[in-house]
Amino acid sequence: MEPIRIDGSFGEGGGQIIRSAVTLSAITGRPVEIENIRKNRKVPGLRPQHMLGVKILSKVFNARVEGLHVNSTSLRFEPSEGADMELEEDVGTAGSIPLILQVLIPAVSLSGRRLKISIRGGTDVPWSPTADYTKFVLGEAFARIGIEYSLEVRRRGYYPRGGGVVEAEILPCREARPVSFVKRETRAARMFCSYHGIPSAKVGAEAGDARAALEAGGFRMEEAVRSQDATDSGCSILIFSQDESSVIGSDIIFQKGMEGMGRDVAGRFLQSGPGVDASLSDMLVCPLSLVGGTSVFRVDRITKHLETNLFVASKITGCRYGIGKIDGGYEVRIAGMSDAGM
Repeated sequence: MEPIRIDGSFGEGGGQIIRSAVTLSAITGRPVEIENIRKNRKVPGLRPQHMLGVKILSKVFNARVEGLHVNSTSLRFEPSEGADMELEEDVGTAGSIPLILQVLIPAVSLSGRRLKISIRGGTDVPWSPTADYTKFVLGEAFARIGIEYSLEVRRRGYYPRGGGVVEAEILPCREARPVSFVKRETRAARMFCSYHGIPSAKVGAEAGDARAALEAGGFRMEEAVRSQDATDSGCSILIFSQDESSVIGSDIIFQKGMEGMGRDVAGRFLQSGPGVDASLSDMLVCPLSLVGGTSVFRVDRITKHLETNLFVASKITGCRYGIGKIDGGYEVRIAGMSDAGM
């Protein structure tokens, strides 16, 4: 079968294209060839953090892979039939475990497979959703689609040394369903804050600032603040809410001091919506492109990651999509192609 060719310099032109292309390739069984990988970046080509997700996926789907090495500007992925597995993997750095799971979760579940996996690496690192976001926000949204998984953080892994441990179990999807996330009605939110090696009073002050900002915005809040073992010092905060027609989260990690961290994450949460947050919007595209029927979600802004995923999904699955301007943001509609491989 001739591979579907994807221009890796399109849109955000980074690792997102790789993750989305191999995910959809694994589900549909259609080989892909990605060219011009990270062409416009300071250091073009594949970096180590882009490679482990592809390596694990190639094990699960017995895939033939070409070009999977550091600095490679092209990658070919040809999957075979998947199999249930139990794996232990080590990123070897503070590379993002959540970004690896973004590849594995929809590919394994929508292919009707089961995977138990323990991964060592970064749980809460820059330029990535946190482990808590992956567990609570993405987990809730995917469950509405029919994708079920469990995730437990056994040890936190902060930048630069990582060393975190996440155990996950991905279950086969029984029935994939379209979703509608159009308006947040709830005024209840939850906050999770994990930290290590930072004074508890400082962490508590930031959590208090987040609480005050949410209450001023009209939200009731439950919170859990706890110290958790890690190699490096660090801190992450997640605020999220869910109701029948919305799933919205906002997370933040410790970088160069914490002053304003709580206010920042609360402010972004309050401004997100109306149906999903901007980060979640792009994560929904791959599974929804394969679900029979039309899904709709509303978001306050259209990101490069969202545009990139829509482009890749339409090329591989043939799904149709549209974006319309509405008061307070945008409405995205995806007409999935359930015969594209499921």
